[in-house]
Amino acid sequence: MTPLPFRVGLASISLLFFLGSARAEVDFNKSVAPILLNHCIECHSGTNASGGLDLTSEKSFRAGGKRGDGANHLLERVAAGEMPPPKGEKPQALSAEKQATLKSWVAAGSPWPKGRVLDWFESTIETRAGRDWWSLQPVQKSEIGSTVDEYIRAKLKSKGWEPAPAADPRTLVRRLYFDLVGYPPTFEQVEAFAKDPSPEAYAKLVEELLASPHYGERWGRHWLDIVRYAETCGYERDQVKPHVWKYRDYVVKAFNDDLPFDRFVVEQLAGDELPNRTERTVIATGFIRLGTWNDEPNDPNEYKYDRLEDMVGATSSAFLGLTVKCARCHDHKFDAIRQTDYYRMAAAFWAGSIDPGPREHLGGPDPKSIAFEAHAWTDRGRTVPPIKLLKKGDPNRPGEIVEPGHLSAIPLLDKPILPPAADAKTTGRRLALANWIVDPKNPLTARVWVNRIWQFHFGQGLVRSPDNFGFTGEKPTHPELLDWLAAELIDKKWSTKHIHRLILLSKTYQQSSLHLKQDEYAKSDSGNKLRWRADRRRIEAEALRDSLLFAAGNLKLDRIGGPSFSPEIAAEALEGLSTKTAAWKASPPAEQGRRSLYIFSKRGLLAPQLSAFDFPDTTLPCGQRDSTTVAPQALTLMNNRFAHEQSQALAKRVEKVEGEAERIEFAWRLAFARNPTASETKAASDHLAKQRANFGDRKDAAHRALASLCHVLLNANEFLYVD
Repeated sequence: MTPLPFRVGLASISLLFFLGSARAEVDFNKSVAPILLNHCIECHSGTNASGGLDLTSEKSFRAGGKRGDGANHLLERVAAGEMPPPKGEKPQALSAEKQATLKSWVAAGSPWPKGRVLDWFESTIETRAGRDWWSLQPVQKSEIGSTVDEYIRAKLKSKGWEPAPAADPRTLVRRLYFDLVGYPPTFEQVEAFAKDPSPEAYAKLVEELLASPHYGERWGRHWLDIVRYAETCGYERDQVKPHVWKYRDYVVKAFNDDLPFDRFVVEQLAGDELPNRTERTVIATGFIRLGTWNDEPNDPNEYKYDRLEDMVGATSSAFLGLTVKCARCHDHKFDAIRQTDYYRMAAAFWAGSIDPGPREHLGGPDPKSIAFEAHAWTDRGRTVPPIKLLKKGDPNRPGEIVEPGHLSAIPLLDKPILPPAADAKTTGRRLALANWIVDPKNPLTARVWVNRIWQFHFGQGLVRSPDNFGFTGEKPTHPELLDWLAAELIDKKWSTKHIHRLILLSKTYQQSSLHLKQDEYAKSDSGNKLRWRADRRRIEAEALRDSLLFAAGNLKLDRIGGPSFSPEIAAEALEGLSTKTAAWKASPPAEQGRRSLYIFSKRGLLAPQLSAFDFPDTTLPCGQRDSTTVAPQALTLMNNRFAHEQSQALAKRVEKVEGEAERIEFAWRLAFARNPTASETKAASDHLAKQRANFGDRKDAAHRALASLCHVLLNANEFLYVD
């Protein structure tokens, strides 16, 4: 045992005296390494190790620090309660058990396995994830089963719980329509499904809706949230980004065509670098340019790195479910992402960042290729200056050169990006990054995408933090199911529609939102993580607007794609703008009935009606929208001119039938796709009589009364929610 220096404190001497000459066997990897990794390595590693004591290797440990011998220095500070240092006012002293482990280890001569080097990123500890974190491990196929229901019900069975019964046909068809196409079914469609005795009726409807061109509109909108889609630059001038709507249409068509998800990823990151590039694949690269753009930054050099951060952040969030951009200034505080990883990934976009000029008019690399207008991306040239790590993320403090590469947290796929071929027109770095992201061995990409699909069907993902599969995110509620779905996605050639079918045809998806033991089960699972029933969900902003138009007979489903339209916005909403009404010009009335997907998305002036119902901020990726219940929503539906216009239009449809009872029935069919009950018919009749009296002897009193009734229906929870 190494002799103690004379200056060792009394605390350490007494501890070692207590140990005597005991040589207890201590397993370094099992007992000591976790303590050092959890509590010491963050400060005591590298060239700037605190106190000069580096605890990552035997050599540096034996060398000690500024206070001499490593072993005794360690014990002295720990025993005195000085290490680990307190965080704020909160002490961080090691537990008695951990202190005893270190004492035994030192007493035994502090044995250190030959060649063993401690790496702060190697394993998950109490405060951060390591390379052994669950989402970084290979996708594993479980033996639990080969259907969604087997995985869900295995967990329910372990608690002795039963799933909810099946939803009734009318509830189910409405749920399916909103999930797949984003608007309600008609009364006739509901009745036809409810009365179809065929056991294949439901599966047939699933296929019919998946084949609808409106499926791509619905699911394309989900993707646009994830990639921070908007059509203007933001900042003060908020200029229009020409032709960006072509990217939106590309996304819609990709979903309708069931473009394999791996190809979908590659085209968006490197469609211009593909050997068989087309107009479509180049338009897809608009993904990279969707972020905000400041044409007059205060510090152009700093802004160049801010733009780079946007590209890295959007890419890692959308495809990998990791917050890589947090490592711009330092190693990630919670995940196994080094600062060098950030710059390795950023190098893929570096060529475009140092030359960020307009790229709307893109031609091909040779005379035979196509030329077109697109808000897209391509690198100019195959050579690019090296990227340097920025100390603390400061552009004015460049450090060492970082070679392009991938995340080191997945060693199986960690390989360098090779220089471009002699005949290459671009760096090829984005294509290399894209191919790494969609490599079947990459454990993140398939998991992240099937989790998003699950989330958009159920309201919550199997991982309830869809953009964060790291340490501060949620762990999967059903990890085996997540991996089974990920494996299915890869095995079935990355088909998104295949995952839809697995989910939609399950009994789990088809169950009711009502459960006989709801109060009992909710005591321990109020968030319904075990999926023991369906969740009642409010329809999103676009689906609500489309539903209002649909009920009124004003929704123009035949207008698919093309340049966006500008909805009418009340003058009051423009008062806060410096240019007031000049800042917004509504499209002609003939355009106002188009689906909400095609509303012009201006960052500085989002449509108030959509914003009231949680339309997301477009400056950052949004993997999951908020779903709030606030007063402005009720006020919007009660007082907004658009809502009143649709109530009036619905009333005009209803007036085409004769008789009050018949009109009430027709109004219910148009609004709720069902017939009213006897009590509802009486309440509606009473409302009409009261309103006719209120409007007195006006010639249009009957119409106004009917419009009032229609307005009530369009404000009902049944109209706003899907069971």
